[in-house]
Amino acid sequence: MLFINKINIVNVHRRFVLVLIFSVIGVGIAQESLAQSAGAFSRLGFGARGMAMSNALIADNSGATSPYYNPALAPFTSRQNLQASVAFMTFDRQLEFLQFASPLPPVAGVAAGLIHAGVSDIDGRSSSGFHTENFSTDEYAAFLAFGLKVGQKASIGLGLQLFRADLFDDLQAVNSIGIDLGFTIQVSEALNIGVVADDLLAKYSWDTSSLYSSGGKRTTDNFPVRLRLGASYKLMEGRARVMAEYESRTSTLEYRTREIQDINQEPIEITNVEEFTIQESRFRIGGEYHLSAPFALRAGLDRIGDSIDGMRPSAGFLVAQPLGQILFWVEYAFALEPYNTGTMHVMTLRLFL
Repeated sequence: MLFINKINIVNVHRRFVLVLIFSVIGVGIAQESLAQSAGAFSRLGFGARGMAMSNALIADNSGATSPYYNPALAPFTSRQNLQASVAFMTFDRQLEFLQFASPLPPVAGVAAGLIHAGVSDIDGRSSSGFHTENFSTDEYAAFLAFGLKVGQKASIGLGLQLFRADLFDDLQAVNSIGIDLGFTIQVSEALNIGVVADDLLAKYSWDTSSLYSSGGKRTTDNFPVRLRLGASYKLMEGRARVMAEYESRTSTLEYRTREIQDINQEPIEITNVEEFTIQESRFRIGGEYHLSAPFALRAGLDRIGDSIDGMRPSAGFLVAQPLGQILFWVEYAFALEPYNTGTMHVMTLRLFL
């Protein structure tokens, strides 16, 4: 009996820790709706330039936008470049980016990168409320984007992503593959339009049988499927750009309820699982103005028309400095986080080789 009680205490402790970790992930990294869909960290943006302009870069063919936003932008990469970014966030959260991009003359381009998000110093406690140890979580998204120009005005692209989530030492990390499909077309000298379907096939499948044996279960968290449509317009002979993007996001979620049923005169707990779909629409705008060759200002506005979280402004700047044959960029972005969780500051260092 003592052995059984010890096992129950351990199981309760593990359940408590898992609930705590998933709760921190939900309110910490995710800038999502109340549904808190899987893989939220990968939808925050990529680097200081994108975040300063509210991530409305789907149709930006200037050559400075990461193909992570749209793999069809890879052929417009002007020269080989390496960039590294770090975000400064509250509540012991980390967010870093790394990317290498290169043109493949005459009509193609490629980019590869990595995103890491994590939460550290999570306070682990027993079911009695006593501190046990500190926990941490890590999520990764490695991507490869390839794009090809089709004719004089259009381009297509394919993006492959490998997601990994490691939330708890005693829970096996999960991996998933996602596919992005992108397209751009130049309507006029100033106007460019882009379309992307994001995160196709991506999902996390969790198996807790290693923690709870026969009491464990397998749960699947699908990434939301996103369809984005955007435009980029050049002004003032190319010194300024205005960008806009509309996103339709569809999430498939599970709703679980428990009830007690009398089966063969014995009370049995039954779990009912209902699947439902949530559709969200988002609109964002951004802009960039080059005051001079080495300096530019950026600003954006995300979640326009969002009645739950409200609009989120962002801003930033670029300072460019040539070092011999190498062009060196320093970029900065400032953005408000949702639900009054503070502000986020992003720094990017970029080398054009």
